Amino acid sequence: MPKISNPRPKVLRRPVHGVLLLDKPLGLSSNQALQKAKWLLRAEKAGHTGTLDPLATGVLPLCFGAATKFSQVQLEANKTYEAVLLLGQKTTTADAEGEVIQTRPVPAITPEMLQSLTAQFTGPLAQIPPMYSALKKDGKALYEYARQGQEIEREARHITIFSLEMSVAEDDRADAAIRIIVSCSKGTYIRTLGEDIGEAIGCGAHLGFLRRIETGGFVASQCITLAALEAMSEDQRMDCLLAPQSLVAAFPSVTLDAENSGRFLSGLRRRGTPGQWGPDAALVQVYGTEPNAFLGSAHVTADELIPQRLLSPLEVKNMLTASSEPQADLMH
Repeated sequence: MPKISNPRPKVLRRPVHGVLLLDKPLGLSSNQALQKAKWLLRAEKAGHTGTLDPLATGVLPLCFGAATKFSQVQLEANKTYEAVLLLGQKTTTADAEGEVIQTRPVPAITPEMLQSLTAQFTGPLAQIPPMYSALKKDGKALYEYARQGQEIEREARHITIFSLEMSVAEDDRADAAIRIIVSCSKGTYIRTLGEDIGEAIGCGAHLGFLRRIETGGFVASQCITLAALEAMSEDQRMDCLLAPQSLVAAFPSVTLDAENSGRFLSGLRRRGTPGQWGPDAALVQVYGTEPNAFLGSAHVTADELIPQRLLSPLEVKNMLTASSEPQADLMH
């Protein structure tokens, strides 16, 4: 009689609110890394803040519970990457995962050439997204068309390279290589930047290494690996979480009294006296008077505080410390 294996026990999910700064490992998609972390934390709700390719590593903020409401702030944030361009070969995917489709000789890479390239690729640029990307066309990801051998016309995107550092690197996979550190606006494809640099040199290039070292103020040194997270106790994993408001910590803050807190959480605009909420702002953090009572985000226009993304009263209550004042007023 065949042995019947016991089914894997079902994970008992729970409300978890916070941000995990993950150092995404090589080979996993952003979603695979997210699902692993979600399972380890037993979280009910989770989302990430912009994808990294499977062949990329580095800073990947993961949002849980109430923090998912503010993930757009990170999606819009500027980012910094470190990459190695392997010169002389162009691939189907613009990185080391693809097949080589063109090989050309590599000229001598001089300091003068690197200086010229740095100037050429710094500032506002128009960039055509790669076919091997998750951008959608008629509800279908571009990489699905690419795998079928189809080339889809794409509109150029306007991006900005804020800073670019270039230096000669050594890599056994190519006759010549260049290391770059690039700070850029959202929506920048480093694979495409690498290809464009290779074309400017005249020999072609593809990425051999890609690591995100900063996004929206979060840096790689703050991150934890999945392996380290897996080795921790459940309490230690929870201690790794940053508060949801860490996603909007760079913005001004407003504190409301109990009455205004309750009305704000109901989605009502709050009219203030001149300057009460500070100057007009596209985004502010909003707090109640209780310690750690983060209520959500808003914008300020003409002395009016206008709600944007709100926590539920239950989320606020769950996030308050045990020593907080009674939260009944927030529930009205």
